[in-house]
Amino acid sequence: MTIEPLIHAPLVVQAHVATVVPAFGLGAWLLLFSRKGSRWHRALGVMFLALMVITAIVSLFIHRRTPESAVFGLSSTHLFVPFVFFATWRAINGALRGNITQHQRWVMGLFFGALVINGVNNIFFLPGITHNVFFGP
Repeated sequence: MTIEPLIHAPLVVQAHVATVVPAFGLGAWLLLFSRKGSRWHRALGVMFLALMVITAIVSLFIHRRTPESAVFGLSSTHLFVPFVFFATWRAINGALRGNITQHQRWVMGLFFGALVINGVNNIFFLPGITHNVFFGP
């Protein structure tokens, strides 16, 4: 494992990593250890959702995997962007309306879908900077 590929990556990739890594840690803590409904849970939950939205927006400017794509250089990984926006809206909507089941389902879907599944896919199956950080070029 080496961070050399990340150090030489474009600034937008570094910004993406700078938002997705804390979002993963914060999301894991909120799901596993946080006392649900507490003031800290709410404050850190807002930070988690903000990091996820920022991560999604920043990812729209990453075109390294398919720069010649007919769809503005976007790859299949970019399909997670509308999912993040929709899941964030549904999670906030559920929390504000007191529909905790809705809130929990959308936050877990956001965490496992956009972070865990997409992360595993990028680390193990897709070539690129993320794969190179863990396994070398």
